Amino acid sequence: MKKVLLMLAEGFEEVEALTVVDYLRRKDIECDTCSITEEKKVEGAHRIVVEADKCLKDISDKDYDGIILPGGLPGATNLRDDDRVIELIKEFNKSKKLIAAICAAPIVLERAKVIGGKDVTSYPGTENELTSGNYKEDLVVRDGHIITARGPAVAVYFALEIVSYFLGEDIKEDLGKEILLDMVENKVKK
Repeated sequence: MKKVLLMLAEGFEEVEALTVVDYLRRKDIECDTCSITEEKKVEGAHRIVVEADKCLKDISDKDYDGIILPGGLPGATNLRDDDRVIELIKEFNKSKKLIAAICAAPIVLERAKVIGGKDVTSYPGTENELTSGNYKEDLVVRDGHIITARGPAVAVYFALEIVSYFLGEDIKEDLGKEILLDMVENKVKK
């Protein structure tokens, strides 16, 4: 069973965090939420309080197959400015483990120096902070073990790409059907 770590900092984007946790757990990918403070309770950007499974001081990259960073402000900047988070991302990168960031969170990957020459995307307006990557305006961008995505409305597709990374395209498609994504997409096309 694959196991990933989803980081929570004060001001995280709730939709981006909880959609990913929900969809990964539906497909039996263990997803631990992790507060970067000493407190397990973390308040999101829209004042929704979430109790994390773990605190950063208890985490080792050796226990996980990937790390996921939701955006939101000031959540993304809180992640970017935490040296422990940066070191953890560098360790995941050395091992070529999944590193996924959505919305403003790719700024954390820039600071960790793991997106040099990689195709990346982010929330519009943060692209000028991603100077070492090859910026794309796609909704979700996967380049090797790094996945980035645009923002809250894309959280479903971000989660599905992470599922595909670990379990393959067939399981991704199955999950899309289970959550009625095909129904939504067909309705939008009309």
